[in-house]
Amino acid sequence: MGRRPRSLAGQVFALQVAVVVLLVAAAMLALLVEARRDNSAEARDRTIAVAQTFAHSPGIVTALKAPDPSAVLQPLTEAGRKAAGVDFIVVMDTKGIRYTHPRPELIGKRAVATIGPALAGHVYTESVNGPLGREVQAIVPVRDHVQVVALVAAGMKVEKVTGAVARQIPIILGAGAIALGLATSGTALVARRLRRQTHRLGAAEMNRMYEHHDAVLHAVREGVLIVGNDGRLLLANDEARRLLDLPLDAEGRRIPDLAGLDPGMEELLTSGRPATDEVHLAGSRLLAVNQRPTDRHGGPRGTVATLRDSTELRALSGRAENARERLRLLYDAGLGIGTTLDVVRTAEELTRIAVPRLADFGTVDLAEPVLHGDEPTSTDTEMRRTAVRGIRDDHPLYKIGQLNNFLPSTPQARAFATGRPELVPDLSAAPGWLAQDPERTRAIIDYGIHSLITVPLRARGVIMGMANFWRSEKPQPFEEDDLSLAEELVARAAVSIDNARRYTREHVMAVTLQRSLLPRALPEQSALDVAHRYLPAVSGVSGDWFDVIPLPGSRVALVVGDVVGHGLHAAATMGRLRTAVHNFSTLDLPPDEILHHLDDLVGRIDQEEAETTVDAGITGATCLYAIYDPVSRHCAMARAGHPPAALVRPDGSVSFPDLPAGPPLGLGGMPFETAELEVAEGTQFVLYTDGLIEDRTRDIDVGIELLRQALAGHPDRSPEESCQAVLDALLPDRPKDDVALLIARARAIPPDHVADWDVPFDPAAVAEMRAAVAEKVDDWGLSELAFATELLLSELITNAIRYGSAPVTVRLLYDRTLTCEVADSSSTSPHLRDAGALDEGGRGLFLVAQLAERWGTRYTSQGKVIWAELSLPRSDGSTEGAAWADVLDAEL
Repeated sequence: MGRRPRSLAGQVFALQVAVVVLLVAAAMLALLVEARRDNSAEARDRTIAVAQTFAHSPGIVTALKAPDPSAVLQPLTEAGRKAAGVDFIVVMDTKGIRYTHPRPELIGKRAVATIGPALAGHVYTESVNGPLGREVQAIVPVRDHVQVVALVAAGMKVEKVTGAVARQIPIILGAGAIALGLATSGTALVARRLRRQTHRLGAAEMNRMYEHHDAVLHAVREGVLIVGNDGRLLLANDEARRLLDLPLDAEGRRIPDLAGLDPGMEELLTSGRPATDEVHLAGSRLLAVNQRPTDRHGGPRGTVATLRDSTELRALSGRAENARERLRLLYDAGLGIGTTLDVVRTAEELTRIAVPRLADFGTVDLAEPVLHGDEPTSTDTEMRRTAVRGIRDDHPLYKIGQLNNFLPSTPQARAFATGRPELVPDLSAAPGWLAQDPERTRAIIDYGIHSLITVPLRARGVIMGMANFWRSEKPQPFEEDDLSLAEELVARAAVSIDNARRYTREHVMAVTLQRSLLPRALPEQSALDVAHRYLPAVSGVSGDWFDVIPLPGSRVALVVGDVVGHGLHAAATMGRLRTAVHNFSTLDLPPDEILHHLDDLVGRIDQEEAETTVDAGITGATCLYAIYDPVSRHCAMARAGHPPAALVRPDGSVSFPDLPAGPPLGLGGMPFETAELEVAEGTQFVLYTDGLIEDRTRDIDVGIELLRQALAGHPDRSPEESCQAVLDALLPDRPKDDVALLIARARAIPPDHVADWDVPFDPAAVAEMRAAVAEKVDDWGLSELAFATELLLSELITNAIRYGSAPVTVRLLYDRTLTCEVADSSSTSPHLRDAGALDEGGRGLFLVAQLAERWGTRYTSQGKVIWAELSLPRSDGSTEGAAWADVLDAEL
């Protein structure tokens, strides 16, 4: 074989023979596997059929109940086994003890079988080593009605496949022989084609071909070197001799013996390692060298190297690569700077793009007003270090957050004053920069930072700060090309920083407006212990709001709402709705009527905006309004498209009352419903907007469940602690929507601070009521208010009897104020009027208005209630409001 290697056609023929033999062997193996699998499946199916047939045959249950089941069943199983062609049919009890077996000596012994699945009522098949050898058996339950009373097992051996394989082997071998014949014919055709393609060249022709090859080798404009395995130069064409200045007798000499070779070139040629476009010096030339081994395709061991003069190309490609890198940097800056409307993050993005592609360190200093959204002035010379990034973290540059006031001699101050960038090639030779902070600047020089470019961040003619680029790793200083690239990079960043600054200003204004429209301090009241949170979204303010409104009779209204949309328009609309809620609350209406009035108001707002703006959309809002009465501990709630409130019971359980949702405000045409709840003292009301539970990454049901988990199990936690716990559990660091949260713990007024009377519908009853009220006020230790209370109630009761309808009731409520209430079944409301000097009536309500701190009327489903509040005495014995002497001296 070494002297006469096999021809290409012979190799192809050998490969084809090997492939045909493998295919024949694979086909036979596949037949054997398939036959064995089919035989196993047939055995399993037959045993299942036999076992089920015998288990369900009539009389088997009766035979099992016989005194000797084996005597009855053994003949039957043997007859069935022979008829079905299986090896055995075994009947066993539920403990696996055999009643029958082909070998009688095994009757009464435990069967080799897994009976658990069959006892559970299932048909179970398995392969076991039984008394008859390796068998496949099926175990089937025998049922008496629904109870499993016995088991039947049928099994047989799996025989080897012989018949099908024996019949198909000749076919396979015949197909293989045909394939070999075709392979032989194909090989002969390929051999003839190869001889035809080589044109039957002889030795002379082949010699001439090599001569032509040699001529081409020396004519190409690329050097070629062939080095033997022993390091000798075997061949060098004319171009290689010229590029390397090789002597005429270079061929045959060892590479280290050739004078004038660069050490790097010598090392490459002697090492024999592969190389691709490695650049080496050869005198004043830059050579691109490629080297490959020659024994990859059966040739002699050695290497072949090609040399190409790339001196001029290298210079051109270097400039082209710099231009490409510059364009790539600017392109990445367009994508990576200004991704957010945040001033600090935009500055950080500028340094992230510049380091290390332009500079080794990058810093950004911004004027202090810019960080707050304001426009800097020419007098704002102080700048705060906003962003720092470098190839290492141990640098001596100013840290983030430091406020710097650069001296007029520094490049930063000059660039800030003139608006033009500054290039400092050598910082150690810049006395103006060194004077800024001698100790720190000397540390910067010692650290290795040697060159600086400072560029003003300028947009719309306003300089907002400075971007500084520092070089330390590269020994070459910054050049003019670097300066122009830095200018373009900073110009793009300046626009983004200015946009972020203006957005920050607008955002601060919107947040300020919205916070001014929200309650600054909660009113004093005794019914609820209240805590609240309001968090504006990072993307802009919206129309979320909340309110706590004291109502007559120590009741308190809780309100939470959300206006659709973001921005100043939503905040302004929220302010209008909050003002409207306050005004409607003074009418003391039930929650559903309050929402009905708000719905009309939102509809009018939409109509006004549609008439003035072409593309005006629907305003839309949601709201939840609740009124809590600490006397009865009842809470009335209604909502308009708002998330349901949560109730935290005193035992720590959390529930969401089934409150009709109602349509959002502004749709119109749909009624609102009020739900009445009775709550225990200590119950917490949790009202919130959808920003608390909704998120793009989770469903609203998941948010409600998270809220439940955050509230549950902490009945003793204060509302303030509950607010913080809820926000920590549900909100990310930067919420995408506004969140308003209101948590109030219910209190109850003690029963001994409430007094009720039914007043007979007779003017003579007024005197009795005055006496009863005076006695009750004295019991409460409010004797100073007895006279005013008697006078006020006598006027209200007299009006109720004279102008109202029975029944008439009186209630005194002792809380932060003394509240007097007179109720009757009439819906006619009294009005305060200016009585003339000679008029006999019309002065009662005027007297009430003078005596009471506040008074008014509220309507109920049974009629109306006229109420008045008297201020409690101070610690010094005085009272707020009108003095009794002033009331008596007033002109009635």
